[in-house]
Amino acid sequence: MRSEVIAFNKTQRKDTIDFHAGDVVKVYRKIKEGEKERIQIFEGMIIAIKGRQSSSPMINVRKVSNGVGVEIVVPMFSPNIEKIELVKRAKVRKSKLYYVRDKAAKALRFKYIDASQILAAKPAQKIENAPIKETLVEESGVTESTK
Repeated sequence: MRSEVIAFNKTQRKDTIDFHAGDVVKVYRKIKEGEKERIQIFEGMIIAIKGRQSSSPMINVRKVSNGVGVEIVVPMFSPNIEKIELVKRAKVRKSKLYYVRDKAAKALRFKYIDASQILAAKPAQKIENAPIKETLVEESGVTESTK
């Protein structure tokens, strides 16, 4: 039993962007039809995130298609999810946006920020396995090491 839990946790993906309610995302899902497998894109707004600190957080994604609201609940680390891509981010004040179900699409006027601006504003990630460069100064007998 214990080895099964460890094996499950090792397969978890940790390469996700920190999502928030109000983000517009593209969810690339693997759909199996008979023996064929294809990827279907579902683009919508995240209205809720559940179990954020658990090993399997879930996001509710909603879109309006032909005047009908469609919602999916997506386990973020499912093997059926190819990737989740951030499109744009809205400025919202609540963590759960269930009230958008009752509003028309035009009535929701959020201020959006493009995802390219968000990703460009993030600082560069520190590389942990960078080689250590050592410089010897023979005169004073001091060794300087820089990363």
